Amino acid sequence: MTRTEQRARARRGFVGVLVAAVLLLFGVPWATLVAFGPGWPGGVVAAGTVLFAACVVALPWLMMLGHGRGDDRAARVGDAMLGVAWVLFAWSVLGLLARGVLALAGVDGAARPVTIAVVAVTAVLVAWGVTEAMRVPRVRRVDVRIPRLGPGLDGTRVVLLADTHYGPIDRTRWSRRTAASVTALDPDIVCHAGDIADGTVEQRRAQAAPLGEIRARLARVYVTGNHEYFGEAQGWLDHMRELGWEPLHNRHVTVERGGDRLVVAGIDDDTARASGEPGHDADLTAALTGADEDLPVLLLAHQPRQVAQTAGRVDLQVSGHTHGGQIWPFHYLVRVDQPTVHGLTRHGDRTQLYTTRGAGFWGPPLRVFAPSEISLLTLRSG
Repeated sequence: MTRTEQRARARRGFVGVLVAAVLLLFGVPWATLVAFGPGWPGGVVAAGTVLFAACVVALPWLMMLGHGRGDDRAARVGDAMLGVAWVLFAWSVLGLLARGVLALAGVDGAARPVTIAVVAVTAVLVAWGVTEAMRVPRVRRVDVRIPRLGPGLDGTRVVLLADTHYGPIDRTRWSRRTAASVTALDPDIVCHAGDIADGTVEQRRAQAAPLGEIRARLARVYVTGNHEYFGEAQGWLDHMRELGWEPLHNRHVTVERGGDRLVVAGIDDDTARASGEPGHDADLTAALTGADEDLPVLLLAHQPRQVAQTAGRVDLQVSGHTHGGQIWPFHYLVRVDQPTVHGLTRHGDRTQLYTTRGAGFWGPPLRVFAPSEISLLTLRSG
């Protein structure tokens, strides 16, 4: 099979999976609420079927137009539709299970109350999810003990920000308030672990501008996330430098406090090599070249799964990417791809990994049972 034939086959496979996913996403709610609902009149069933069929056609078109071609209006509509559809799908599955259990128990007439419950729960969770997504992230405080950390660095305050995802919805005001919250934590080091925005610097310049107002005593550092490689990764690295941040493009800086030093390193996202962006690849060896091997290492890497390459070589890796699942129960799918969804975990004798749920959201402006956060990590020695 030639390379052209392989690519064509891969494209057909991707399209097939996409079609199946969209049909399932809307087909289960259609079955729960319309086809096997509480005995709707024929006209209602027909209207409901037409509505769900229209959504099956519209969603891929809106997502392609919005995220593929950069039409923010289409992206806003498509993202909202995707969010509602996912919540409705999840609770429709539970509704079908509930009806099955009730039927086995000999309970008659369960279709109507279950249908009402699915619609009501979806409406409440969507409203709540929008509120959660659009608010300023709460602060999550965690102490992290690093045995190799010198006593002069005990109590170092590291603020971790990730997944701001400035995008089709203008969140300039949210960005200003989030930046102010970070500075109010009086950080020594501020880390942005990638996925700044969906789009180019020119498109999202106003939303990203408040990042330049964040202050830290020792360092403000940044690494790329996978979404930078959908746009212009090098452009964001350059822009963050213009805003006064230190881009850790497979490199490190050394900070000092109280006579003790800490290496703060960063590597490109795991997708950097496949993106084809010249000079981009996750290279830990390059990032640590010239660093004193006796010093502890704080590493920024966007995806938690990058700990597979960093374990044993760094003391603490900080990551984002997962959003904590963002919309329940999506975290079960995230867990298939990543070693952890959020929180502090240990990987070998030396390395700890802290994964933040992130500050923003991608796609649907919803967060359901996965609250956004700014993480304040207090480093403890000994």
